[in-house]
Amino acid sequence: MNRPVHVLVVGSGIFGVWTALELLRRGARVTLLDAWGAGHARSSSGGDTRIIRATYGSHAIYTRMARRALERWQAYESQWQAGLLQQTGAVWLVGEDSRFADASAATLAAEGLPFEEVSLRDAARRYPQMAFEGVARVWIEPQAGYLFARRACAHVAARFMAEGGTCRVAAAASPVSMDADGVLLTDGGVVSADHFVFACGPWLGDLFPDIVGDNVRPTRQEVYYFGTPAGDARFLHGALPVWLESGPRFIYGVPAGDGRGFKVADDSAGPVMDPTSDERVPTVEGISAARAYLATRFPALQDAPLLGAEVCQYEATPDSHFIIDRHPADARVWIVGGGSGHGFKMGPVVGDMAAAAVLGEAAPDPAFALARFAAPPPAGWAAKWS
Repeated sequence: MNRPVHVLVVGSGIFGVWTALELLRRGARVTLLDAWGAGHARSSSGGDTRIIRATYGSHAIYTRMARRALERWQAYESQWQAGLLQQTGAVWLVGEDSRFADASAATLAAEGLPFEEVSLRDAARRYPQMAFEGVARVWIEPQAGYLFARRACAHVAARFMAEGGTCRVAAAASPVSMDADGVLLTDGGVVSADHFVFACGPWLGDLFPDIVGDNVRPTRQEVYYFGTPAGDARFLHGALPVWLESGPRFIYGVPAGDGRGFKVADDSAGPVMDPTSDERVPTVEGISAARAYLATRFPALQDAPLLGAEVCQYEATPDSHFIIDRHPADARVWIVGGGSGHGFKMGPVVGDMAAAAVLGEAAPDPAFALARFAAPPPAGWAAKWS
């Protein structure tokens, strides 16, 4: 009798859990392995929330993927009522350089997705809790919103197990060591399978130093949660959308409403960090910068108390494109990652693409190929867009 193909997926961040679930639903036997469990605090998929939006300038490939991803998250919500997706819309604040917004508007229009420019006067009327000093143009993306990140990883992993998948807490040896039997674990054991998918986010460079190396760079990113005034609903997700400001620095945030607080974060790439051993304590400088931003853009929150902070990381590639490709020296092994700070929302689509590639149903997009890293990355590179 024919036995099902066995696939080991290493890493249960959002790319890993969705890849595992898609493989399982295609008839494979799947084992999902992670060093600390789905959505853990060290992963790029940890933390509370991630924005979902389709604005990508002229990068139509990601606009299309974001549209498909939103459809998948909506379908998942409809079936499981998990409370993972909040479609608040998004308000984009643009300075004098509006090239990204203009390119996004053209791409979204070509793809049949709404993206509306509103006057500063209308924006101030709609969002009186915001100040628009230094803002030249304002755009509204009505289908955008945010996802609950850690909860989503845990929920998709739970669905994977409920449908017959197997989860293990264990770690692959670093660098990856493969033999005829399978992949070596840090405890000396070996896991055998027909195919191996490594969706290990910021650890990919250490796991595959000769293939990935510095082409996936973990950068330290601080996120802050501030308390809103008691009884003041202006900063909750029913009254305020997610917001993104494209200026000298790319600043974004998520309204309060889940008990965590009002989220503020700087998208600029931080210093390189070790995702395993570095401590995750916010800096005084980062907190001060976030407070200064609040004073300018949300004046009523300028004295808001800091309720908490997260130190997470991006897993950035030099061009900010994902990696979905077969290992050039071992046909059993696939590498999936490079979320680059914008990948979380794409989990369902990346999982679908990776599963199809592993099982030979479709070739991955060349934009995500490892071959583009034939030359080493330039010194001091930073992701170009997110």
